[in-house]
Parts: sequence; structure tokens; C-alpha cells
Amino acid sequence: MKRLLLIPALLLGTVAMATDYNYEITPLIGYNIAEGNIDVDDYTVFGAELQYNGFDSVIKPELSLLYSNADYNIAGLKDTDVWRVAVNGVYEYDKLGSIIPLAKAGLGYEHMSDDYTSVTGNEGDCAFVDVGVGAKIPFNDMLALKLEAVYMLKYNDARFDSNLALLAGLNIAFGEKAQKAAPTVEPTPEPEPVIEPEPTPEPAPVVVAAAPVIVDNDTDKDGVLNDKDICPNTPMGEAVNSDGCPATVTLHVKFENNSAEINPVSFDVVQKYADFLNKYTNYSAKIVGYTDSRGSEAYNQKLSEKRANSIMNSLVEKGVDSKQLSASGKGEANPVADNSTSDGRAQNRRIEAELTRN
Repeated sequence: MKRLLLIPALLLGTVAMATDYNYEITPLIGYNIAEGNIDVDDYTVFGAELQYNGFDSVIKPELSLLYSNADYNIAGLKDTDVWRVAVNGVYEYDKLGSIIPLAKAGLGYEHMSDDYTSVTGNEGDCAFVDVGVGAKIPFNDMLALKLEAVYMLKYNDARFDSNLALLAGLNIAFGEKAQKAAPTVEPTPEPEPVIEPEPTPEPAPVVVAAAPVIVDNDTDKDGVLNDKDICPNTPMGEAVNSDGCPATVTLHVKFENNSAEINPVSFDVVQKYADFLNKYTNYSAKIVGYTDSRGSEAYNQKLSEKRANSIMNSLVEKGVDSKQLSASGKGEANPVADNSTSDGRAQNRRIEAELTRN
């Protein structure tokens, strides 16, 4: 009876993680547990894996090369070199805390330098299928500890035999991707605050374009008197509604990396917005999420939706009536800055809240 039977666990996940690098290489060391039919002792494994991330696909191609020197457990037989090469498809899941789970499957080819076919039944050259599960534990955006369990099944001299390789290595990402250029967007002119012209000796009158009239007792100069202005500190020049509140406000919320989890440094920002909506229940807010252009459009769209929903749910937890709220994501659309710079990307990763008076 075979002493190994492995059914890889299928992990539940959503969209594969985006990466900023085209290639990942992982030098490996591990241990191979051989099925008894093969008549070799368990042995140490050395190898490397090369993964390519340049395709716009959730499945990443991987080339795997493994080498071992194995001892036969039959008296009189010398050891044998075992070479394996495989091509796999790798799927990486959303982070669980700081860990990135992964699953893989593919086809490979095995070569044994001394097979002793007549004694062991092994074939020196044989194809196999492999499936595996594992995880990456990042140290930073370029280095991670990679752990894998890979099950290999081959049709060996009229029978099925299997091996289980337990592997560990240092995953190194390199070859930074070129960032997609932000689409050229003609800036929409912002309404200029009306400034009373200074006296001039020129006899000709100064013509001023129609604009909100600045009145007395309007501290923030938004055209709404203080006694009617429920947002008295609106920045000068920002478009406001009849209550003096911005029609759209950018919430400067930070999230955990590649996650919809709100960073604790932004709790106060969300709380202040919840306080406003709890006080003025005649307002509704549409929460809209945006990302920068790194990663695939499909991934960015889903991430922006998750982050918008995360803000909406947080506002509800802070007492805001869910009937006042809605959420949507627009992915990497409508950038407000240049995605080719880190500062520009940071500005594009934003949450906008559109206020509507009921």
C-alpha cells in the first residue's frame, strides 16, 4: 500500500495580489519524502524557482528546477541523482495579516541517473503532475520567506508513485515594472474667490466676472453667511452648497498595504466625518474609492470598492444611519496627480465623499 496520499487543501480567496516587479527568483532547500514503492530513502532537495509577473493575469507562470542525491534502501544498489524540472501556474491570494497564501499546479519531468528498473521498477525518465500550497512572509517589498509543500505524482513502470517535497527559500523580487502613464486630463478651472479690486488711478472701471458675492460676516469667504454656514472653515475657493459645506471632500485615509483595513492613524479622520453626518442627518454621503495605477485594472477596481465599503461600514459602526450612505469604487480612473511618482500615487490613492442634501 502506498504510504503517501496527499490531497492539497484549496484555499478560499479573492483577487491575486498585485506586485510592482516582473520577476521573482527563489533559491530553495528542503526535504523529499518518497513513497515506499520507489525504494529510496527520504532525501535533501536543492533547487530554485523563477516566477514571471509581467502578464495581466491572476495566474503567474513559474519554472521550477530541483536536484537531489538519493540513496536506495536495497542492499547492493548505489545512490542516484534525481533531477526534476516543472512548469507551474501560481495563484496568490489576498494577505492574511502579513502572510500571502499561494497555490500552484503544473507538469514536470524527472530524470534518475541510476534507476535499476529491473530491481525497483523505477523508470529513469518519467513525466509527473504536481500540485502545491504555500505562503510568502514578506520582509519588505522585494524580499520574503517562501514556504511550500509540493506533491508530485508520476506513472512509473505501470504503477503510480508519489513524492512530497517540503521546501523553504528566500524569495527575491526584481525587474521593477514600468508604471502606466496617467491619462492626460485637462484640469477643470476652479472658481476663483472674488477679491475686491484695490483702488487704481486708472479711470477705466475694473470689470469683474460674475462670482459669489463676498458679504460681511462670512469668515471663510465662501458666499454663505456665518449664521447659515454649518461648515465655517471651508478652504477659500472650494465649491460649496447652500449650507457652506463642500460638495465633495477628500478624506485623507490611510489603509494597510494592498488591503481595505483602515490604518489606525486615520481613525480620527473617519470619526470626525461620522460626527458631522450624525449631527446633520439631512445629508447623505456617497463614498467613492480610488487607487493609483500600479497592478491590474481589475485588481484596482475591486480594491477601490473594498476600501469604499470599509469606510462606509466604519461610519455605520460610529452611529451613522446606513440610509445616509452609499459606496462605490472607480479603481485607477480620474487620477489627480502623476502616477509615475510616489507622491503622485499617494495622492491618487484617495477616498472622496460626495455630500447631498436630502
